[in-house]
Amino acid sequence: MSAAHGVSVRSRGERSLIHDSGTQATVARLRADTPACENVVHFDNAGSALPPRPVVDRVIRHLRREEQIGGYLAADEVRDELADGYAALARLVGARPEEIAVTDSATRSWVSVFTGVSWREGDRVLTAASEYSSNLIAMFEAARERGVRVERVPSAADGDVDVDALSAMLDDRVRMVAITHAPTNGGLVQPVERIGAALGDHPALFLVDACQSIGQLPLDLDTVNADALSATGRKYLRAPRGTGFLAVRGSALEDLTPVHVDLDSAWLEDGRVRLRGDARRFELFERNVAAVLGLGEAARYYLDVGPEWVHEYVTGLAEHLRERLTELSDVEVTDIGSCRSGIVSFRAHTVPARELVARLKERGVHATVSRASSTPWDMGDRELDELVRASVHYYNTPDEVARFCAEVASMLR
Repeated sequence: MSAAHGVSVRSRGERSLIHDSGTQATVARLRADTPACENVVHFDNAGSALPPRPVVDRVIRHLRREEQIGGYLAADEVRDELADGYAALARLVGARPEEIAVTDSATRSWVSVFTGVSWREGDRVLTAASEYSSNLIAMFEAARERGVRVERVPSAADGDVDVDALSAMLDDRVRMVAITHAPTNGGLVQPVERIGAALGDHPALFLVDACQSIGQLPLDLDTVNADALSATGRKYLRAPRGTGFLAVRGSALEDLTPVHVDLDSAWLEDGRVRLRGDARRFELFERNVAAVLGLGEAARYYLDVGPEWVHEYVTGLAEHLRERLTELSDVEVTDIGSCRSGIVSFRAHTVPARELVARLKERGVHATVSRASSTPWDMGDRELDELVRASVHYYNTPDEVARFCAEVASMLR
């Protein structure tokens, strides 16, 4: 099974990694870099993960330097480190540094590409039932303003995008295929490699929302055959809030014109605006340099931990959590997909999700409520209103899974 797709659901015996002594030593070291682990069980990594100490320290050091000499001079001093941050982000996704743009969020990254297309009436956008609401809002705005047709690709019985159905929908009017790799709830990991292979040389732009997958699933632009990929910093990558990045193939840039440009992303020549020839045409001059340094530090940290190891540990721990939750009589795990991520979604039939989450917080256990407004098509189809979302990371442990399930069980008795 390829890494970009995720790992398939496996039996309890095949997930020995999470109990392996060497793994436990690695996790202990990672937890030592995460001081909050001493005080809380943090299963809200799909919302905002706990940043490691080196990331926090790097942000603070730069802010102190700005305090001493001002923002401009402080930024000049770290020019080489900022460039290395682009290189680290490029390594995350198998891109070149010039194919990376740093932004303030995954949404900004995604919307920058979507609105950079010169949409024409009758253009078609193909997307999935599990697509995130912010992306759908942008699509339907294009439908209202430009006459674009937004079409949902059918799902297979397991919840994955039906790749054969997608292939049958392709024609010369399909301008974009937009897929969220790991949706905000439901545990699903979409088969982006198979989707990319089905697109082949079709001229449609393949835009992958990797907001939840970056930092827990290895990704490679060439393997996925994606033209653009959007990501955030604050989730599984463990970077500061207010950071994100965009990877855009050089071959796709000529078809994308940013809505907003300034003197950093373009220049004037004989009264005409000339865009940069790389992905940084999607950037603007002003930025939180301390946070961007933190983003680069987080990317290097993740690469040092090892994306393949992270992938196996996180997905194994999530499956362990699902199994333990299914042992609780009043709990229904609602995850779907042939391959699953570190995001675990469930509901209790006798206690509302918001009440469970609030009571868990009082006990130092963090999860969040996922509502139908986040994935309106998918949750609407499955008649789901709100769910508890518990998302594990590589600094979480089987003991924390046991505590989480024990706390949930105590609230249901």
